[in-house]
Amino acid sequence: MTSLIGRARARGVEWVSLDSPDTRNALSAALVDALTTALTECGKDDDVRAVVLTHTGNTFCAGADLRDPPHPDALVGLLRQLVELPKPVVARVTGHVRAGGLGLLAACDIAAASHAAGFAFTEVRIGVAPAVISLPLLPRTDPRALARYYLTGERFDAVEAARIGLLTAAGEDVDAVLEPVLDGLRRSAPGALAETKRLLTARVLEAFDRDAADLTALSARLFSSAQAREGMTAFLERRDPEWLV
Repeated sequence: MTSLIGRARARGVEWVSLDSPDTRNALSAALVDALTTALTECGKDDDVRAVVLTHTGNTFCAGADLRDPPHPDALVGLLRQLVELPKPVVARVTGHVRAGGLGLLAACDIAAASHAAGFAFTEVRIGVAPAVISLPLLPRTDPRALARYYLTGERFDAVEAARIGLLTAAGEDVDAVLEPVLDGLRRSAPGALAETKRLLTARVLEAFDRDAADLTALSARLFSSAQAREGMTAFLERRDPEWLV
């Protein structure tokens, strides 16, 4: 079994990679646990100025692993950890992002993607809702756009993702986009970065404090429903669900 998470460091920036390409970096219980551990270590390490969250393979994250989904409480904990980490977290995306993976992007402080990336909130197509991931998404993303993409499950590109606030920026070469970002973080005082992040995330954390319990319960209820069983079975069997009209 692989470690599921890759680690590297360059001039104070810790590169943390989702490294389960065989499962399209789906959020399994094991992957969520491994990422939580890696972020905890980064948060405690004085030599880490910032964290880049990236991926191996052609998918940043396919959402929840339907064969081994994390407990909703664990996913809430991971999203909150990204928001609360006393180091800036930068998402670097060069592939597909679906469902729960979009929650990871929204929980990061800065997110950039190449034009090869594609995005979709696919929850409604398998009979559930983007419940827990709404905690960082709703405070940070255009509400009219979210209404469309939450309700339809349509795919959209990196330019649209930047327009609606899911991404900070998009470009042909994501590393060229991120070069001035990482340079700026390296030039910034660690304590000042931590306090500035605290200012920026206050409204997001209010959403966690207010809504996490209700959204966790909603997620658990929907995932145990008959519609979800049909939707997930149809997805795994590569067929249309019975509700298609």
